[in-house]
Amino acid sequence: MSEAEDRKPRSDEARATFDPEITSEFAIPEGLAVARGSGEPETTSEFAVPKGLESAQAETEPEGSAFNPPRTYSAKDAPPAFTPATGVPMITLVTDAPWQDRMRTMLRMPVAERPALEPVARSEDEGPAVPRVLDLTLRIGELLLAGGEGAEDVEAAMFAVCRSYGLDRCEPTVTFTLLSITYQPSLVEDPVTASRTVRRRGTDYTRLAAVFRLVDDITDPETHLSLEEAYRRLAEMRRNRHPYPGWALTMASGGLAGAASVLVGGDAIVFVAAALGAMLGDRLAWLLAGRGLPEFYQFTVAAMPPAAIGVAFALADVDVKASAVVTGGLFALLPGRALVAGVQDGLTGFYITASARLLEVMYFFVAIVIGVLTVLYFGVQVGGELNPDATLNIPSRPVLQILASMVLSLTFAVLLQQERSTVLWVTLNGGVAWSVYGALHTANFSPVASTAVAAGLVGLFGQLLARYQFASALPYTTAAIGPLLPGSATYFGLLSIAQSHVDKGLVSLAKAVSLAMAIAIGVNLGAEISRLTLRIGSPGKRRAAKRTRGF
Repeated sequence: MSEAEDRKPRSDEARATFDPEITSEFAIPEGLAVARGSGEPETTSEFAVPKGLESAQAETEPEGSAFNPPRTYSAKDAPPAFTPATGVPMITLVTDAPWQDRMRTMLRMPVAERPALEPVARSEDEGPAVPRVLDLTLRIGELLLAGGEGAEDVEAAMFAVCRSYGLDRCEPTVTFTLLSITYQPSLVEDPVTASRTVRRRGTDYTRLAAVFRLVDDITDPETHLSLEEAYRRLAEMRRNRHPYPGWALTMASGGLAGAASVLVGGDAIVFVAAALGAMLGDRLAWLLAGRGLPEFYQFTVAAMPPAAIGVAFALADVDVKASAVVTGGLFALLPGRALVAGVQDGLTGFYITASARLLEVMYFFVAIVIGVLTVLYFGVQVGGELNPDATLNIPSRPVLQILASMVLSLTFAVLLQQERSTVLWVTLNGGVAWSVYGALHTANFSPVASTAVAAGLVGLFGQLLARYQFASALPYTTAAIGPLLPGSATYFGLLSIAQSHVDKGLVSLAKAVSLAMAIAIGVNLGAEISRLTLRIGSPGKRRAAKRTRGF
């Protein structure tokens, strides 16, 4: 080959073959003849269909992706796993139902199944600020929880307030002393969370009813209550004084103890003695509260005067039923409100809050036990003869006992600071409860069964009255269960323990616990039955509060 020919530019194939700068391990070796187009294409991967199957695939199903429906899919007979052609039916709520039912129904739904928020025209151009709405929601929830409302109803109220002001994706959380709420503007924005601690709890059902009316006005689309107006009304509730003065509460405590003593066989002297003991215990408890002592010691001291008066009657050998005096004094101290709220939280799935409430009830009960046992022990040591079997000799006085039960419910309503318009209804409800209990007890039903049925009617009537008034059910039920509280079983159990009959005393205390649980479960069951008979939410069956055991 000549030098001129050697200087000629080589072809592209030659450069690709002999130029070492562009040669790689994937280059075709020199001397290997490969037919054009027979090499591996650039788009070939391990997911490609092998050679020889193209024709079979073309005959069976068309080429597609993982997002295409299977070849066996038919729009006519679509399986439930696929969205139907008409779309998923929207869940609608009954608009004329109370806000408690509508919000409770939504809280029991999964988040993805809740109906979307309907836009509401408000006076604000851009809507209220999110932190202010969350703050108002927490303040309303604090008043409800501090007033003794159940955790589920508190969550429903908080959810209703947020939803009414345009915050749709919010999740409230309620425990015994802590409230929190989280709002997520969208899936790509950071959530906003606020919390509030409930450090002080008090009983004022008048304020509780006012908070319910405020939430009802906020959720009413025709009211258009602004955020500033809601804040103003909430501030007025906090500034308002209790509806009854202190001396009226003390008199009501005495009337409650006296009426309870009549229920267990006491006469006029026993009524006065039990009333004096309860009023003295109430004043001592107020004195300790002013000094800042915890409620445990207040209950301990308040339980001592009625027991001391009963022991004094026994020592003086007066022909007076001393056991009725002590029993009446205990009725004014038994924490029936906290017990019902604790069991209700447990039945609705709020187990942490229920455990805390029941633990609070246990502490109060232990305080009462310590106060009464201390007095009874010293009474037995100095020769006071108290008969534990006196409970078997309760005379049958149906008319007088029904009147006493109504007086007990009335005075209990005053102690709970209820509105005057609800006192009459709860008094009648308490009379009905005792009438049912007395009729079943006379027909030889067990005390636990009789108490549960009577408490169920209390919960049923209380819930119906609350729906009629668009208010909380607590003012119509809590005071009405007063005549059913296990005061006599508690007293005779403590007396047996003080007289060294521990086995007998524990049996009586176990009976008292059974009666208390029957009251709480009966009230909750009656309320649930009333909800089942009303239109409360989405079409179809009502969803359960919780699903357990994997179902």
